[in-house]
This record gives sequence, C-alpha cells and structure tokens, in this order.
Amino acid sequence: MSTTKTNPGNYFEDFHVGQIIRHATPRTLTVGDAALYMGLYGPRFAVQSSDAFARTIGYPSAPLDDLLVFHTVFGKTVPDISLNAIANLGYADCRFEKPVYPGTTLSTVSEVIGLKENSNGKTGTVYVRSTGADEKGETVLSYTRWVMVRKKDEASPAPEAVVPALPEIVAPEALAAAVPAIDVSRFDTNLSGSPFRWGDYEVGEKIDHVDGMTVEEAEHQIATRLYQNTAKVHFNQHTEGQGRFGRRLIYGGVVISLARALSFNGLNNAFHLAAINAGRHVAPLFAGDTVYAWSEVLDKAELPGRSDIGALRTRLVAVKNRACADFPFKTAEGGYDEGVILDLDVWLAIPK
Repeated sequence: MSTTKTNPGNYFEDFHVGQIIRHATPRTLTVGDAALYMGLYGPRFAVQSSDAFARTIGYPSAPLDDLLVFHTVFGKTVPDISLNAIANLGYADCRFEKPVYPGTTLSTVSEVIGLKENSNGKTGTVYVRSTGADEKGETVLSYTRWVMVRKKDEASPAPEAVVPALPEIVAPEALAAAVPAIDVSRFDTNLSGSPFRWGDYEVGEKIDHVDGMTVEEAEHQIATRLYQNTAKVHFNQHTEGQGRFGRRLIYGGVVISLARALSFNGLNNAFHLAAINAGRHVAPLFAGDTVYAWSEVLDKAELPGRSDIGALRTRLVAVKNRACADFPFKTAEGGYDEGVILDLDVWLAIPK
C-alpha cells in the first residue's frame, strides 16, 4: 500500500483568483544569516555592516540587508507558487515597510490576484501579492510578482484571463517607513566610503559600478538554500540536464543581490532599498558567468516629513560577461542588448 503525503507543488490549473495561501515555514533570521549573506554577495553599506555606525545615526543596531529580508519572504512562497515554474517573470509595487533586525521571525501569506493562460496552452502566468510579517504580525514587506507555471493537464480549460492593474511606481510618501529618523550630522562619509549625498545626484546621471563578480555553482546553491527556495530549476541537475538549457538556472534573486552589492561603488550612501517599482529578469544566468552592473538616476523625491533623507529612483541594470562602461541596455529596435540579464526600477533612501 502506498499513499501520497508529499507536496508536488501547484500547477497552473490549481490556482484561482482570490485564493489565499499561508506558506510554511516561519524563519528566524540571525546574525549568522547576515554574515552568510555578506559572504555570498559582499555588500558594503555601512548601516547594515556596523552596529556602531547604525547606532551613531539613530538605529538601535544594524538592520538586516533589505534583500536578505526580501529573499527570505520570497523563499517561503516557492513550494506553493513556483515549484513547477518555468521562470519568474517580474516584480512590481514592492514596499519595505519596517526595519528588520536579527532575531526577527518572518512568515509569508500570498493572494492570487491574476491568471492568464499562455497561447501555447502548456503554461500560464500566475500573479500573486505576497506579504511578509514578523512574529508580531506586523508587515515588513509586500510585493507583487508574476511567474510562468506549467499546466499539469494541457487539455484542461483555460480560466478567465485576469491581469491585475499594477502601479508604475511606489509613491514617495510610502518610502520612509523602514528608516527611523537619523542624525545626518553624524553620518560619517569617510566610514561610509563616499562624500556623495542626495543633493549630489542628478536626474539622467549614469553610473558604471565598474566591478564584476563571477558566480560559482556552490555559491548560488548555498544562497538558494539560505532562503529555503526549493524551485527545481535551481537545484536538480538530474531534471534540468534534460530541460531547455541543460543545466540549472541561477535564482534571479542572486542576480538582484549581486547587482545591488556592486552598486555600492557609486551609490555608497544609498543604504536602504526602499521599494522595487518594477523588475524584469531579461535573460538567464548560469554558474561561471560574470555579473556587472550600472545605474541611471531616473528621478529624485523629497519624502514627506523627512529632512534627514531623500529618495533616488534609479534603474539598476545587470549584465553578464560584459563590462558596463558603455551602459548596455536596449537596442534601436527596442529589445535588450546582448548580455543584459536584469532591468530593475528601484527607490533608494540616501542621507541629505
């Protein structure tokens, strides 16, 4: 006698608009997680790197890196949303609502807000709104993403197409919640690595972050396990060796974290990732590829009630196996240049 107690993951036809999914497993983040995250990507923002620096400007201690929080919340959703995914397609309206410190326990709930079967009849796109909360039930992060998921039965009827309307950007008045009031007079730019503050950046300015980082197989495997992300495309070479690419894909969050860490060189004082307005994984990344990054300042915003920090809206572009001195982005025909792997529109908080 055999019974099925394992989770095969949801296929496209298992989702319905309005569905609420409470994800396993709560995860307590520690200083060990922060150290491992730093070892994987090498971010150098002073506020997250130094308790002493953070306390000096007004934090109780160094907060956890915003993307460590994001990936942990995201990882909870994978067994239910994207275990049978082909690709994670994009993000929108991602808001970091509260600083997260070591010792915080995070959990995630998602709502299915849209469905659309693809023209091939074999896959569909699932839109979800996911919310990460701490042990008090207070929201620390919320975001929308859409993912291409396989159908289990290609003959199953297509659901009514529902594509949610998503905001182009997160409004500036929603950006400051995760930054306590800071004493900018004590923000030591010698220790932070750059003299440039909010007023020193101009709309239209492009910044080549110069440095490159090669992704190793072991590193991306460790990173994905750190977030308890169980997506088959990242882990299982036995199955992925027979798939489209013949090898495992690097989790897109690894690309985001690498690009964010590389952006330190040129945006050293932009210590807080306040929001992700929109994002797209343009092309896959594989072990052995080298990631470079560049940024363009799209906008600047005053934050209501805040004289200590302002916001920079930037486009963060990651490119593989190609330096960014010529700022590769799109071709004259409107497609992406060769090598571009990430197009991310973000708000950054930076001291005035």
